[in-house]
Amino acid sequence: MLTPKTQEMVMSIEQFRERMLRREYVDAGSELFIMFHQLTQEALKITMEINNKYHTPEELRELFSKLTGKRVPDTFSLFPPFYTECGKNITLGENIFINACCKFQDQGGITIGDGCLFGHGVTIATLNHEFNPENRASIMPNPVKIGKNVWVGSNSTILSGVEIGDGAIIGAGSIVTKNVPKNTIVAGNPARIIRKIEV
Repeated sequence: MLTPKTQEMVMSIEQFRERMLRREYVDAGSELFIMFHQLTQEALKITMEINNKYHTPEELRELFSKLTGKRVPDTFSLFPPFYTECGKNITLGENIFINACCKFQDQGGITIGDGCLFGHGVTIATLNHEFNPENRASIMPNPVKIGKNVWVGSNSTILSGVEIGDGAIIGAGSIVTKNVPKNTIVAGNPARIIRKIEV
């Protein structure tokens, strides 16, 4: 599901995803860097449509499919507004609910398993900038992977490279900087395990 504008980009969406999967370093001004900015313009256009008028659940799934460049499941549910400057590197399972005001920085890749719930204002980041001030605009992608039946509490932030195991709960307001084992509850800044979930 690619728009004509996407067809004119400096590389295909498939090439972009492959290079992000390799965690390719993105030099400021490079072809890949330009692709980031091209994808941003398309994402801004689609998210403006999502966020600034009422849409039925069916219409929202159509728009989110356009945003991601692939069909989202019929079980997907979204309460706008939703924010991203890419969209093309989000992969969704079944029965996912995203509440209002979430922000997904997905260039590096965001994969979400079946049955996940996201509270208000969740942020997922998949990019870091170069530490060297002279190259600060250069970018290092690192994917976020979220397992099945994860509940991410309101206003939590999940940082690049983090993997969250099946059944985990992220407490509201947490900053997740490290991998989260399955069936655990984590909370705080930085998030730490506060207890295990008995299943």
